[in-house]
Amino acid sequence: MQTPRLSTRVLVVDDEESQRTALASMIALWGYGVETAADGQEALEKLAAFPAHVLVTDLNMPRMTGQELLEHLKEQGGGPAAIVQTAFGNLETAVSLIHDLGAFWFLEKPVQSQALRLLIERAAAQGRLAEHAERLERELSYRGVLGEMTGESKAMQAVFALIQQVAPSRAAVLITGESGTGKELAARAIHSLSPRRNGPFVAINCAALPDTLIESELFGHEKGAFTGALERRAGCFELAQNGTVLLDEIGAMPIGTQAKLLRVLEDQRVRRLGGKAEIQLDVRVIASTNSPLEAAIREGKFREDLYYRLNVFPVALPPLRDRREDIPLLVSTLLTDINRKHGTRVTDVAPNVTEALCAHHWPGNVRELRNVVERSSIVAGEGTIRMEHLPPGLGNSAAVARSAAAPAEHTGIALNREELRIPVGSTIEQTERALIELTLDHTKNNKTRAAEILGISQKTLFNKLREYGAADATSA
Repeated sequence: MQTPRLSTRVLVVDDEESQRTALASMIALWGYGVETAADGQEALEKLAAFPAHVLVTDLNMPRMTGQELLEHLKEQGGGPAAIVQTAFGNLETAVSLIHDLGAFWFLEKPVQSQALRLLIERAAAQGRLAEHAERLERELSYRGVLGEMTGESKAMQAVFALIQQVAPSRAAVLITGESGTGKELAARAIHSLSPRRNGPFVAINCAALPDTLIESELFGHEKGAFTGALERRAGCFELAQNGTVLLDEIGAMPIGTQAKLLRVLEDQRVRRLGGKAEIQLDVRVIASTNSPLEAAIREGKFREDLYYRLNVFPVALPPLRDRREDIPLLVSTLLTDINRKHGTRVTDVAPNVTEALCAHHWPGNVRELRNVVERSSIVAGEGTIRMEHLPPGLGNSAAVARSAAAPAEHTGIALNREELRIPVGSTIEQTERALIELTLDHTKNNKTRAAEILGISQKTLFNKLREYGAADATSA
């Protein structure tokens, strides 16, 4: 038998002092660090200063029982691997604790020393494995990867930190961000880092369902509950039992359904349509939206009380245009997945392609980037993605600083096919005007396209042209 690591810590919880002391002395002889507690309440206090890897606890204790202790630890996001001591009459309860509260195992009293030693050793190994997995997740996030999300930018590192903070808890999360920023990936990352990782993850797109079906999809229905209900069907909440449900595009949910959802969230119970019995839920709720819910509240389209119930822990995902430095890493990650999916053998992208991708505005965010890389990989087939493999027109945004144009003599800034030369002493206004005029020349005075390339609104472009005294500043 392997010698346990001396750094492994065990907390013994038992209200009988003689039993508690004897167990602690025996476990200490096996080479473990040991602390004791007389009940569940004291155990929680001890765990704050003594983060144990293994918990050996009795069931029947004053102030806080062993079951209440495990329930409290689960609400906090988990705890040490728990070995439950039980008398014969509590055997059914102990088995239930393993199933419902994630206890590691149980032992009937009187405890056999060899059985206890073996269980502690296995529980400690499981705890070390969980610590290693958590540490690995942190290291990967520092390298720009968390779950299926990728990004080394400060903006994404901040998102990764928020996800790691909220994942172990049971708090509701509201993920905001434009379409294509990866809201579902963020929700899956929260689920995979939570104690519910082995439970189901169920996603429902509230915007994709007609009003007549959304309640059935959410809450389920009984046979005959409405026309077409030919059989009983479980809803998303029921299917997500002991796991996580994602309510995607929550802002599109009908106002009447919102009231019923709020009741489910508050009571943690659901009743199928046409049903009489309520079903107790243990489900973590994550919601996402691509439009500000505050505006919907002001317009009377979204319930304010539901908003506060969902927005316990907000996570905002940045658009791709605000983290362009992540594009090379994203492309590299996408290529690996796309090669596997389509059997292509694309290894990298040409430098000018990377430049073009980083210069594009990406209104569709990471989803649009994936589509572009996937299309370009299929066209290229193998080797390197080059400019001719990109979708028509995408490379134009990279040509802003390199395309042919007449010199902007009034600013002193030189422009040619290869570079934009800005002499020392040029003002921001001069540089901005030269870039706008160059882009308009490139688009043959198409102001809509020029605004898209520059990454500004048409209104901003028109205002700038008025400042420059352009005669056709208001025409597109």
